[in-house]
Amino acid sequence: MVSFSGCGMFESIVKSTFPYTTTLTIPASSKPGVECTAISMATSYDQDFTKDGNNANHIEDVRVVSAKLRSADPTDFNIGNLVWVRFYMSTHDGKDEVLVASRTDITQGVGNVMVLDIDNSNFLDHLIRQPDVRIRMVYKLRNGITSDANLRLVLGLGSYPQ
Repeated sequence: MVSFSGCGMFESIVKSTFPYTTTLTIPASSKPGVECTAISMATSYDQDFTKDGNNANHIEDVRVVSAKLRSADPTDFNIGNLVWVRFYMSTHDGKDEVLVASRTDITQGVGNVMVLDIDNSNFLDHLIRQPDVRIRMVYKLRNGITSDANLRLVLGLGSYPQ
């Protein structure tokens, strides 16, 4: 019993160590003051959350514990060009979508990195056990941009041993 519990604890620590990341593109054609959407698939160093014989059956109650947004290309893109932003996680086809992070009070001079407010009110067990996880970013631009901006989202996940 102790080794079974220990295995669950170890797997919980390992699974929560590797974040889900994705890069989302804000096209230069996005209009300021209008709600826009960008979609991308998220990946993790440890992709195998499925219950197909690995230790993922020893974890449960997966939630977002941290979220950070940073400029990827150009690296000096000012995230303050956004008025607000929301991130949703879902299955690859957009079903079972849940809010995972947002920021409604983005200041104009925030720079190229920003910590997001997390929404950990939902368990993500059923989503992260899918072969693909989709991230949808909904945003509003403050100012027009002259070239596409790629933003990197990093979602830290936490889980508990079963």
